[in-house]
Amino acid sequence: MRRIAVDVGAARIGVAVSEGSLVLPLEAVSAGPESFDQLISITNSRSATAIYVGLPLSLSGALTDSSRVAIAFAKELATRQAIPVRLIDERLTTKSAQQRLHQAGKNSKTSKSLIDAQAAALILEFALQSER
Repeated sequence: MRRIAVDVGAARIGVAVSEGSLVLPLEAVSAGPESFDQLISITNSRSATAIYVGLPLSLSGALTDSSRVAIAFAKELATRQAIPVRLIDERLTTKSAQQRLHQAGKNSKTSKSLIDAQAAALILEFALQSER
């Protein structure tokens, strides 16, 4: 059962996929109206059974402007997909992704799409752990 996770940002949307229990950062797609078609294409080509959309809450757990964008994105994606679309708490995933890539010797300024895909992978890892 493959699952997809997305980290919705203003410029890019990070995408990750699970292969069994292994989670892989996949790519980042440009944010915008065409991103839905790209995500649907990725989901269909990977035969995914669910999509997780990161919900960026504040540290206190309150909704933020970014949270509202992610909720609207998830709602729109759900209307275009036959598989479940679920929101998952993603506090600090982008920061964690930056730290992981820095430890791997990657520069965060030149690796923005890698950071977005890695953040999506962290969202997916958390979602899979939560399901267990």
